[in-house]
Amino acid sequence: MEQTIHITSEIGNLKRVMLHRPGSEVENLTPEYLKRLLFDDIPYLPAVQKEHDVFAELLRNQGTEVVYLESLVIEALKSGDAKKEFTEQILEESKSNVNGAGPYLKEYLMALSEEDLVRKVMEGVRTAEIDKGKKIHLYEHMSDQYPFYLDPMPNLYFTRDPAASIGNGLSINKMHEEARRRESLFMSFIVKYHELFKGQDHPIWLDRNYEFPIEGGDQLILSKDTIAIGVSARTSAKAIEKLAVNLFKKQKDIKTVVAVEIPKSRAFMHLDTVFTMIDKDKFTMHPGCIKEDDSMNIYLLTPHEEEGRVNIERRHNLSKTLKEVLKLEEIALIPCGGGDPIVSAREQWNDGSNTLAIRPGVVITYDRNYVSNRLMRESGVEVLEIPSSELSRGRGGPRCMSMPWYREDYQ
Repeated sequence: MEQTIHITSEIGNLKRVMLHRPGSEVENLTPEYLKRLLFDDIPYLPAVQKEHDVFAELLRNQGTEVVYLESLVIEALKSGDAKKEFTEQILEESKSNVNGAGPYLKEYLMALSEEDLVRKVMEGVRTAEIDKGKKIHLYEHMSDQYPFYLDPMPNLYFTRDPAASIGNGLSINKMHEEARRRESLFMSFIVKYHELFKGQDHPIWLDRNYEFPIEGGDQLILSKDTIAIGVSARTSAKAIEKLAVNLFKKQKDIKTVVAVEIPKSRAFMHLDTVFTMIDKDKFTMHPGCIKEDDSMNIYLLTPHEEEGRVNIERRHNLSKTLKEVLKLEEIALIPCGGGDPIVSAREQWNDGSNTLAIRPGVVITYDRNYVSNRLMRESGVEVLEIPSSELSRGRGGPRCMSMPWYREDYQ
């Protein structure tokens, strides 16, 4: 593979993907802070790691190279002054908790090896880890204070969201929730310092410093010339328009951005929790929010002759819009849970629509969504299941847990 990043579809043969194996950050979840850290439950670490290992091994068995976030960051931080720069930026972006302990935290973190530094930043730094003699405020000595100087990052195993591969470039995303904003910093340092990116031209279509949020779960690469982005609880219309402007200005292949508005709720967190592409003309969908009665808000963004602007056309029907932009006569929308109001709601909550295509018509899914999986098989799709009792507690499926870096072009 000549380039590190190359994604021109959702369904091309997946050759390289970035994962993060859940680590001790998951064990720093407690009931009191679940909402703050965006979890509904606490996964059991040995079991969630075992399930994740099955996912990674299945990918390898299908011919996909698996690279791990933690290893890539460690390798990147061994370059020049990257370790110092990374430590300072993490502390700057965590200052709401750090308060007056910044100098001691920097000293503590810089004394660690690159391996231990990355692990510690991911799992969080407890206040108890800093010597009491170095605590300068009364509340830092109190037994009932907030227990972390650096919050853990238990959402890291959802590598899809902090950055998205688009063509030969990336959007490195400003995350909507404060609990996740530091996650995209890892990808910034990988791109800046890792050997895999040295001497390569991978444009950044949108940077994490942009003021409005966008997340990878809302970014779907439908074809070489068309991408779909959800206007959701986590992704703003302003970020979508800015990304479209930058894409149209800096490259020639992508000519259409399809903005799809979905309900802004935790159940429908991202577009890929209710809609994914699994073959050239087949899609999963959650009937609870993907409507076919001409009542949806869909917008086609195309290049405008005036720089910094886009043309915007309104559409109302997802099926018709997909056929239009993909130039297809017919498509199949496979309903999560078969459309049954109870089954579809249950399986959508457990990521029945969040499938990862590894090549056209072959997808990885959670085993627990047996109705949706059966319907996909009946539609001619090969479904590869992975165990999900613990993974699913984080509210994300196989697509959420993977950031594709390289797919073969699909023709």
